[in-house]
Amino acid sequence: MRFRIGLGAQHAAWPNASLCRLHPAVTFVRAGFLRPHRARITSRMRLLAIGFRHAHGIWLARDASIRRAPQRAICNHVRFRAGSANAGVLGLERMRALGFVTVAFLLHAERASAHAAAEPTQHLPWTFDPWIVTPLAIFAVLYTAGNVALRQRGKRGGSRLWLGCICWAGWLSLATSLISPLHWLGEHLFTFHMIEHEIIMAISAPLLVLANPIGTMLWAFPRSLRVGIGRLMRRNPLRLAWQWLTGRSQATALHGAAIWLWHAPGPFDAAVTNLAIHRLQHLSFFLTAILFWWSVLRRNDAGVAAWQVFMTMLHTSLLGALMALAPRVLYGAQTANAYAFGLTPLQDQQLAGIIMWVPAGTIYAGVALALTAVWIRQVGERTRNSDVVGAT
Repeated sequence: MRFRIGLGAQHAAWPNASLCRLHPAVTFVRAGFLRPHRARITSRMRLLAIGFRHAHGIWLARDASIRRAPQRAICNHVRFRAGSANAGVLGLERMRALGFVTVAFLLHAERASAHAAAEPTQHLPWTFDPWIVTPLAIFAVLYTAGNVALRQRGKRGGSRLWLGCICWAGWLSLATSLISPLHWLGEHLFTFHMIEHEIIMAISAPLLVLANPIGTMLWAFPRSLRVGIGRLMRRNPLRLAWQWLTGRSQATALHGAAIWLWHAPGPFDAAVTNLAIHRLQHLSFFLTAILFWWSVLRRNDAGVAAWQVFMTMLHTSLLGALMALAPRVLYGAQTANAYAFGLTPLQDQQLAGIIMWVPAGTIYAGVALALTAVWIRQVGERTRNSDVVGAT
């Protein structure tokens, strides 16, 4: 980055003569692009205006206080000049102008190296979307009330305590991904959006499936309503539909289809720019992940479950590799704000792909190995039992 700083005596030589009508006491600094149609220099106050080429804003200083007006200053060539409309600038005015230039230069140097990383993180808002907060709040209230009812009936135990911890861990991870500043960051940076998706699908969903909170939540209702809901859930149409959806092939295929469909460039960018589509995207990720992990952890034996997780690890790793190794940007809308975080759009896309490829793949690989170990142990126990029966 190259700067040329000069303190002159007049601006009468500038192409636009209107600049010569400034008050004699005015000191200012001019950038190469600063023109009357881009910015105005008022003559009613002492002003220091520093403009940046290829910028959307200028730095302003009144007296000794320096403030910033609108954001993102990026430049590769800045030319400073100070002067008076009528006569040479007094020594005091020169020193003041030079002091302002020095401070502004230092501020801009710091800004040029850190503006992308520092500015977006100054105010990280929480997201209180009623379509997200309301279901999370209802879940928390029902689960808490159900636990209270069970404790009043004396149904306590270590297993229930552990299930409660697992359930709240799943709920907390889901709330963190959808409400905390992580969600806001995910709307502006592909990398964080991918982290959000992996938390929903690979952490929150399996934890909630392990906890199986439906039975506890039913105890929050009066007995008549609780019995009615239980009967409804056991009716053949719902039971058969649930069994089909949680079958090993169907659950794995549905979850894989949701992942690949929503990570196609068109649907993904549409979800970023449209709130309703964004909600649908997250809902489909979560529901298909629930079906998948229910099939893995509660429906099938360990050997089949390990194969399901292994296949999911393969195709999600392939998708992540395609993102990470793509030679051009595929997600224009999602990566549009990457420069504000110090990344190029392609780097943002590559990081997101690596997150799906390596960390998420590691989670699936770990689960697959654990299920394989359980399956081997089960096979060994069945073999020993059959040997014992044959010996007798």
